[in-house]
Amino acid sequence: MIHTLLQSAPMLLLALTLLVYLISVRLYQTSNKNILLLPVVTSITLMIILLKIFDIQYTHYFESVEIIHFLLSTATVALAVPLRNHFHLIVEHAFPLTISLAVMAFITPAFAVLSAWFFNADTAVLLSLAPKSISTPFAIGVAEEIGGYPPLVAAIVIVTGAIVAIISTSVFKIFSINNSIAQGFSMGLIGHGIATATALEISMKTGAFSALAMGLMGLSTSVLLPYLVSWFF
Repeated sequence: MIHTLLQSAPMLLLALTLLVYLISVRLYQTSNKNILLLPVVTSITLMIILLKIFDIQYTHYFESVEIIHFLLSTATVALAVPLRNHFHLIVEHAFPLTISLAVMAFITPAFAVLSAWFFNADTAVLLSLAPKSISTPFAIGVAEEIGGYPPLVAAIVIVTGAIVAIISTSVFKIFSINNSIAQGFSMGLIGHGIATATALEISMKTGAFSALAMGLMGLSTSVLLPYLVSWFF
């Protein structure tokens, strides 16, 4: 009965998604912000379970909650606010940030591809791993152009961002990385939007530089990766 109701009333799936996210946020807050209970990770896990239980096809689910996907773009544009507030720091540190971006734009996809190649993954899987550190819209577009599997790319991107968000604060403590600019820029370079959400919780400055890195990494990878793939594959 619930399955039929969810199939016939798409708005219920939207309401269910929002409810699951609110529960995830509440769980995160009551756990004293345990990094293992990040709302984005918890809500994704819960929704996967619910879709499996009620046998809801992903295509139907996505069509029902497409407004959230649309609003995601709006939320991304809103990241321009902390960037504007810290523009003087961006200009001041332009050179080291540019070098970091140039190095990571090459190392990140290369390391992922070489790791999978070592385990004899097929070419399409290798190409799906290459854009793992850029946000989902960028990654799917790149995957379609270079011959990867867009659904696999989307999953890898989410897992990558979640891992970075979970371990980043611990890594900063272990290696005594206390500079907000270094913290934010490194999180955005590797963990895109999910890590940026965590960076914003650390501080607005950390979030601003994570957002900057996320945008620059997505742009540079989208432009350069197809050329690199044509050379090596």
